[in-house]
Amino acid sequence: MKHLFFALCIGASFFTMAQNDAKALLNEVSTKVKAYENISIEFKYVLSNVSEDINQETRGNVVIKGEQYLLNILGVTRLFDGKTLYTISPEDEEVTISSDNTEDENTITPSKMLSFYEDGYNYEMDIIQNVKGRKIQYVKLIPIDTNAEIKQVLLGIDAKTKHIYNLIEVGKNGTRTTLTVNSFKTNQPISKTLFTFDQSKYPDYYINKID
Repeated sequence: MKHLFFALCIGASFFTMAQNDAKALLNEVSTKVKAYENISIEFKYVLSNVSEDINQETRGNVVIKGEQYLLNILGVTRLFDGKTLYTISPEDEEVTISSDNTEDENTITPSKMLSFYEDGYNYEMDIIQNVKGRKIQYVKLIPIDTNAEIKQVLLGIDAKTKHIYNLIEVGKNGTRTTLTVNSFKTNQPISKTLFTFDQSKYPDYYINKID
């Protein structure tokens, strides 16, 4: 019994150390990200579900400044000015206007992509991978809310730069989404009106205000 108790204590100690290491690394990433005036990212986005025979791949880009962002993906532009979200679809010639929808803390929006892990998750160190000479340390995040649709998230962090390399989200329904950063630039010169919606640019578009 003494040996078993000792083994359990050692196991608990290593688990606590792993959690502390994961927390320290995430804090480093968060501190570094928040120090930037703005961030510009080009990325690859892959969505797959083997049982449903789904495999979609696309590329996109996003500029983030605080809570504001300008996201281009799948031919649609999503502009969030900090209060209102504008979804612009050239194909449908429609602009949908809505208040920010972040009631679900497990929803990872562009503005939260680099800091979503700060609340609502337990975390632990995972594997280390060598990607084209870069040491990528993964941290596994598991939602505290057992009713969350997300099963787990793997966050790949460049051990040298402390920038996020990729994000792998696994849903309880078997859907797996992977966002891989191809280009990560900081403190770029951007227009003062980048996050301002100008309705005059869309004279023939249907304006759909949903709330």
